Amino acid sequence: MKQSLREIQLLLVRLSIALFTYPICKILFFSFNYKYFPDVSFAEFVSILFFGLRFDISALILVNTAFILLHIVSFGFSKKKPYQLLLKTVFIISNSISILANCVDFAYYKFTLKHTTSDFFSLFSLGSDIGTMLPQYIRDFWYIIFIWIALTVFMGWMYGKINAHPPTPSRREVELSLKGSCARNLRLSFGKDLGWALVSWFVLNSILIGLCIIGFRGGFQLRPIATINASEYVSAQNIPLIINTPFSIVKSYGLEELEERNYFSGNERTTIFNPIHRESKIQNLKPRSNVFIIIMESFSKEYIGALSGRKSYTPFLDSLIKESLVFNNAFANGKRSIEGIPAVLASIPSLMNESYITSSYGSNKFSSLATTLKDKGYSSAFFHGGTNGTMGFDVFTKAAGFDKYFGRYEYNNEKDYDGDWGIGDEKFFQYTGKEVSKMKNPFLVTLFSISSHHPFAVPAEYAKQFQEEGGQPIYKSVRYADFSLKRFFESIEKENWFDSTLFVITADHAGPSVDNFYSNNVGSFEIPILFYKHNSSLKRVDPRTTQHIDIMPSILSYLHYNEEYFSMGENMLDSTSSGYAVNFINDVYQIFQDDYLLQFDGHKTLAVYDYKTDSLLQQNLRGKLPEREKSMEVKLKAIIQTFNHSLIHNKMTAKSE
Repeated sequence: MKQSLREIQLLLVRLSIALFTYPICKILFFSFNYKYFPDVSFAEFVSILFFGLRFDISALILVNTAFILLHIVSFGFSKKKPYQLLLKTVFIISNSISILANCVDFAYYKFTLKHTTSDFFSLFSLGSDIGTMLPQYIRDFWYIIFIWIALTVFMGWMYGKINAHPPTPSRREVELSLKGSCARNLRLSFGKDLGWALVSWFVLNSILIGLCIIGFRGGFQLRPIATINASEYVSAQNIPLIINTPFSIVKSYGLEELEERNYFSGNERTTIFNPIHRESKIQNLKPRSNVFIIIMESFSKEYIGALSGRKSYTPFLDSLIKESLVFNNAFANGKRSIEGIPAVLASIPSLMNESYITSSYGSNKFSSLATTLKDKGYSSAFFHGGTNGTMGFDVFTKAAGFDKYFGRYEYNNEKDYDGDWGIGDEKFFQYTGKEVSKMKNPFLVTLFSISSHHPFAVPAEYAKQFQEEGGQPIYKSVRYADFSLKRFFESIEKENWFDSTLFVITADHAGPSVDNFYSNNVGSFEIPILFYKHNSSLKRVDPRTTQHIDIMPSILSYLHYNEEYFSMGENMLDSTSSGYAVNFINDVYQIFQDDYLLQFDGHKTLAVYDYKTDSLLQQNLRGKLPEREKSMEVKLKAIIQTFNHSLIHNKMTAKSE
């Protein structure tokens, strides 16, 4: 029994070494990203480290499953040097991967404002993005590699300090020769008789396994802990501080399999929220109105002076806003390009950890602007200067009904390749204008920029004109992208299709920020949405809450589209639409309506904020505004139920619903 106890003690000490790296990584994570958590005091951070152990232990047990099992079944081999070398190798490899995952988010977090999830690995199957960008990320964040190596070496050094061969008491030794396929003449050492030793080994290791199961589940509760359980200890804004990246990856794996929600009966749900739209007052399609959607990479509201009231990096867009219908309280439905494209073009919000494109529902039949307008004689094309296959956009746009896709390969001039993502905006925008002029009217065109994406490169010929400023590399690339947009409009304003084209300009998602507001759960989703048509009446500022998924129904309304279609958004050209926005981050659903934000975990409301007067989200109003809270929660529940039901049952068209 003493031998078994010594083995278990040795295992626990070794696991403690690995566990120690988790709070170290959290301290480093906070050090690199403290600007995104402005309200966290020293005392609160200490409590975060303590309560975070619940999530750290859960990840630790899973990461070290093989190591634990090898320890349990070691028998008499435990003292053999080859077996100890095997144990150490498994331990170092398993936990170094875990440390690497934590280290990656030291730098990657600022781009997504959440820990890496399992769908990150889905990107490996989409084009050559990883192979192309990995060297660039290593160059920019080389120090992460050194931190990872240092922590791994430290862990290995600590492991080696633990004595795996305690002195054996001078007692009778019982030898048992076991013959089998795995070993011969296996030597077992026991202090008493063999039977008692086996019983004690079984009992002690059964207890150990039970403790491991409890540790992995995070306690004795009915359901294993998930990311959302972090909200028991911190606000939704600070959830990333309490969990760790291995936990985030493991717990998000398979979560694209949505859960059927039954908050309401079918009829009750559609009364609250109905995704089937039809403009019954409209008689026929507005003739010859082209649609041109321009999606600017990472164009946060913060960067646009005409919207933010701050220093502007977009002088041309500012001038265009004055001539447009602009929604100055607009939100993205996601934090990544791969989430923004389905939201803009097909009115599909991102209400799960996995992006729609890479999820198991990506093959569903769905309505999009291209499919709804195809029957009305519209030709369509999607332009993106990135390498073909990037983020799966070429595959998605084909599924969305676009007739043609134009990317880096169609551009066919590698002299203009930026070496990272594709063809720079200025050159590719000019190319787009020429190709659009060849298209048959009426047309639907989408142009997606790339230059304001990390590594925020500016072509060499414009390097002096757009130099780094303000301490943020993205500012110069935003200025260059805005310049490219200006050049584009100058080149097309004389085309015969210009005056008959509705332009919709937005961003795929907000960009990185070090500002306390624009990096929290409100500001980090704020983007521009504007409708521009030359010499039209579309010139006003609309203060209603608007979102990506409203673009599709609003365009169809402008075109007087008079048939049923499926959309999760609202027609914001209808003055009776109240406006709302939804998104999902760190396993928390969010709904914005008027001046308020409500956060919901799928079962209960976590927080309510008046984000107009409390921009840093420090005053939780939950329970203080019962009518407002109830109406927003009911609305959000109906949206979640509709979203999950529609994806699970492949009912994302008007006919299927």
